[in-house]
Amino acid sequence: MSEQVLGEDLLLNIDQVSRLTGVRKSTLRYWEKSFEEFLKPVRTESNRREYRLSDVDIINTIRRLIEEEHLTNTGVRIKLREIMGEEKKKVVRRRPQGNP
Repeated sequence: MSEQVLGEDLLLNIDQVSRLTGVRKSTLRYWEKSFEEFLKPVRTESNRREYRLSDVDIINTIRRLIEEEHLTNTGVRIKLREIMGEEKKKVVRRRPQGNP
């Protein structure tokens, strides 16, 4: 099995994500509300948060935008929309010509 497939299924709890990213758990909870358009951890039946690796990437991006670029929450949302738009463009593949 490839690393990419394993990574897609990997879920981390809030404590693991906090240690991995250096972002406090209370801040992660706040960001989940502030940036709900981008950061949506999976919830277990017992309502615990479980984060995908893509969520960790978003958390690291939010942290960088706030700490290094000194953006406000509004600025972070605008920048995340730009970043996500660029990522979608990379993923979208054109159909070969001649196929409907």
